Amino acid sequence: MAFTHTNSKGQLYGLHRRDTDLGNGKSRTLYYFSREMDGAIDELPKGFEVTEAKTGLPLLRKIG
Repeated sequence: MAFTHTNSKGQLYGLHRRDTDLGNGKSRTLYYFSREMDGAIDELPKGFEVTEAKTGLPLLRKIG
């Protein structure tokens, strides 16, 4: 079951993850919310919480 979040406007978003390569040879994992549910990950990453932008777009924020 995909991790989802319903924003204050009633829109449903799924959490996605993408690994990307940086210019210095390292890689970084990017997390983002999308209204597409295909490919959504199952759980919230450890140490993060869901917040919401003024526009209603859900965002991840590190705890602490």
